Amino acid sequence: MALFGSDKKTKTARKVRPTVIRTQNVAKEIFNIAKSYEIKPELLDFNILDIQTYTRIKSDKQETEWKEVSQDELRELDDEKTYLNPDFQIKQTYEVEVFSKRVQEEDFCKNFITAVGANATKCKVYLSISAGSSIDYNPRFEDNFIDLINKKKIRAGILVYVFDEMLPDVVSKISARIRVAQHLEFEKSETHLIAEGFEPTPTTDDALILHFEKNKELKDNEKIDYASRGFIQSVKKDELLIEYIKPKLGKPGRNCRGEYMNPSEPVVKHEPTFKVDSTIKVVEDEESIKYYANENGYIAFENETYVIKNEVDVGEISFKTTGSIQSGVDSDVDISVKETDAIKDAVGTGMIVEVSKINIEGNVGSNAKVIAKEAVIHGQTHKTAIVQADDLEINVHKGKAYGKNIRVTRLEHGKIQGEKVKVAQALGGIILGKEIDIDICASHVKATATKRIEIQKLQGSENVFTIDPLLKKDAKEDLDSNQESIENLELELKELKQELKKQTHLIKEATPAFIEIKKRLMHYKKNGVKMPDSFVKKYKQFQSMQENVKNLKAEYEVTQDQLNLLTTRTSSFQDNILDARIINRDKWIGYNEIKFKLVDPPIEVVYKPMEGSHEQVFGLVQLDEGEYVIRPMSE
Repeated sequence: MALFGSDKKTKTARKVRPTVIRTQNVAKEIFNIAKSYEIKPELLDFNILDIQTYTRIKSDKQETEWKEVSQDELRELDDEKTYLNPDFQIKQTYEVEVFSKRVQEEDFCKNFITAVGANATKCKVYLSISAGSSIDYNPRFEDNFIDLINKKKIRAGILVYVFDEMLPDVVSKISARIRVAQHLEFEKSETHLIAEGFEPTPTTDDALILHFEKNKELKDNEKIDYASRGFIQSVKKDELLIEYIKPKLGKPGRNCRGEYMNPSEPVVKHEPTFKVDSTIKVVEDEESIKYYANENGYIAFENETYVIKNEVDVGEISFKTTGSIQSGVDSDVDISVKETDAIKDAVGTGMIVEVSKINIEGNVGSNAKVIAKEAVIHGQTHKTAIVQADDLEINVHKGKAYGKNIRVTRLEHGKIQGEKVKVAQALGGIILGKEIDIDICASHVKATATKRIEIQKLQGSENVFTIDPLLKKDAKEDLDSNQESIENLELELKELKQELKKQTHLIKEATPAFIEIKKRLMHYKKNGVKMPDSFVKKYKQFQSMQENVKNLKAEYEVTQDQLNLLTTRTSSFQDNILDARIINRDKWIGYNEIKFKLVDPPIEVVYKPMEGSHEQVFGLVQLDEGEYVIRPMSE
């Protein structure tokens, strides 16, 4: 064999003499030839000389012979009936001429980068054209292109002329585009289906899915919360709890290599062995068995039976025992925490509890958070603990409490924010609410209400009692928004006024000329003379100015009305402040302050009751426009 080149240090590729072979595996033969010549298979090419297709129906009783079928006969086969017959077999034999690639024959697809690939089952075969490819049209493009695709299919072991009824149409459309453009460049990659066998339906193994185990997926860089271990799994009525997927045998297929694909037998190892009671509804169909919650609560497994329960008793809620319990305030779950030891926490450090109702016999620890619709705490709350409930009762409170109706036996420098708040004994702290009742008030208490503060017995000083109509956050935000709107309208009115003044002045200056033009136009019209275009144009301009002034006045009036409405609304934020009362049923001792905060004007009125005074009821009185004082009065 002659070698290309004369460099003795570099071994150049050997030229392969054209070789005709007959095989069912062209890729394998090319590999063997390349190996014998010590070259890479990529340096070899081949021409298709003949393709023979054979079929047979396999028989266990006797050896059946292969029968050659023509290309036309292949088209006439009853696709599904024949190809999905497990005994049907098909193969192809290729007669090809293998040779070394010649550069001059590469010109057709030099810049036309294509590939043939298939999905995992080899039931769908695709032609892909890479972005950036380009091709020039020539009269033999279609034949050359089909030949190129068939060679790629043969290399990949894909049958030719089988399952590829769409190929001529794909090639024809691409060819038409090239013929029209003469030189076609592919800006984006393209993928075309060029063969499709019978995709098998996969076999379904049985499976048991416990939907109630809501495993939270972690976000990027998010750490696992080991404190939240799902001690109870809360469920909602009609929620899908458990699903059993029944086993199902798949359907056979045949891929584009002609291989019959028989589905495997389903694996059955998860059949339900548990029972359920009336709190869980069972719905069964051909595909699955589904178990739904009949009521709110949490799911429990007792005596091989799943049930939904509403009440749960625990000794303590802590990192070591239950972890955080977050079933939701609408879950109808009622928890009772039994730990009563004064030196222990019934709800431990950092725990989060979120249920419908909770009864805590002992203490709530540091950084713990309790959220419920109804909550009772018989012990005390740590100064960093947070408790939130619509209806809330606490024995000793040092932390933060939020709700609607709140009752505290002893407040020790904690914070309470609710609507109706009742404190038996306040030993310092902050109280915010619509109505506040304090049985015994010691020192350093800051109580702020929107309607009423009432103290039965005053035993200390340095207390501040305040009426503030903007106590609620949403009221403050509403006022701020209202004020911003007022400022915007005032600015808009100012600009409208300036523009109106400007336009009115222009009309005033143009009026004499307008009257003169109007007289002339009337004269022209009366005498049947055509009116000059310049006169008509000036007349219409003046009319437009008048219309503009009219619209500006209307807009000014609407804006002024809006401003008046918002200004009135500002005053409405303190409509009831004159009815608000601060009441002390006991005599005043030490230094204490009474405050009323007004919205309009935004001032704070302060009154300091005299020590020893028996004046009990205090309210705000308006003396004059913008002038207010706090005075003793009847209830």
